[in-house]
Amino acid sequence: MLSRRHFLRLTGTTLTAAPWLSSLLAAPGPAPFQTIRRNVGVFTERGGTIGWLASRDALVVVDTQYPATAATCWTGLQERTRRAADLVINTHHHGDHTGGNPFFEAHTDRILAHDNVPGLQRQSAEQRGNADTQVYPTETFAAEWSESFGDETVRLRHYGAAHTGGDAVIHFERANVVHMGDLIFNRVYPFIDIDGGASTPGWIDVLEQVHDDFDDDTRFIFGHGHPEYGITGNRADLLAMRDFLSGLVEYVQSGIDEGQSVDVLADRQVLPGFEEHYLEDWSLALGRCIRAVHRDLTSR
Repeated sequence: MLSRRHFLRLTGTTLTAAPWLSSLLAAPGPAPFQTIRRNVGVFTERGGTIGWLASRDALVVVDTQYPATAATCWTGLQERTRRAADLVINTHHHGDHTGGNPFFEAHTDRILAHDNVPGLQRQSAEQRGNADTQVYPTETFAAEWSESFGDETVRLRHYGAAHTGGDAVIHFERANVVHMGDLIFNRVYPFIDIDGGASTPGWIDVLEQVHDDFDDDTRFIFGHGHPEYGITGNRADLLAMRDFLSGLVEYVQSGIDEGQSVDVLADRQVLPGFEEHYLEDWSLALGRCIRAVHRDLTSR
């Protein structure tokens, strides 16, 4: 397990930063750039995991982290191809996935996301007082979208409200690599963004649908992950996330049925049966998840 000091050094931030910033940090991998399959890979430094397709004939970037790390990512991508970016995709609106958009705007004229992302991004930025510094998607899609880049086809699908109200799942079809964005926090406590349109029951359904839509050869990229489990995996990891969310909903609903207050329910560090999800240096506490699910269930 990473020590607190080592975790902060690798992520390059502090836990005194704004909650949306410090809580959404990708678990560091063995190297910032890792190739997965057929010119598709990942970049990890600070924020949500960046996915990429980089070849002589195509450059597609999925998520942008922050301006400084976006610049580092771009330098590495230019060692793989000298192309401008054919397309930048935002998996959803959170700042650790869109904060590098201003940097990438100079290297592409296409930023794509789900229809709900521009409004959610603006709403979040207005709450933080930095709406004027945002770069928003230039293109959006409603349910499905696809386009070919070089010898690869990129397909996007929105399955419904889950982590937010605007999550996109990105499939590099020939490579059979899928970027899940923050639909997967791999064995760490997730951020359930109720204000951003999240639905915990919907999230469970989405993970089951994605699991059924792909196969055992599919490699998945996750937005965040426990250092021992990583930010790439397979279909079994989707079900592990589903099971945690299901256990969380069951725990909260049982407490509601028994008349327990949300403060009592939220006063725990570990959910029974899911001890592996606890990470000492992870700044998203289980109590925050419990409060979000309680709000979700009681508002329906």
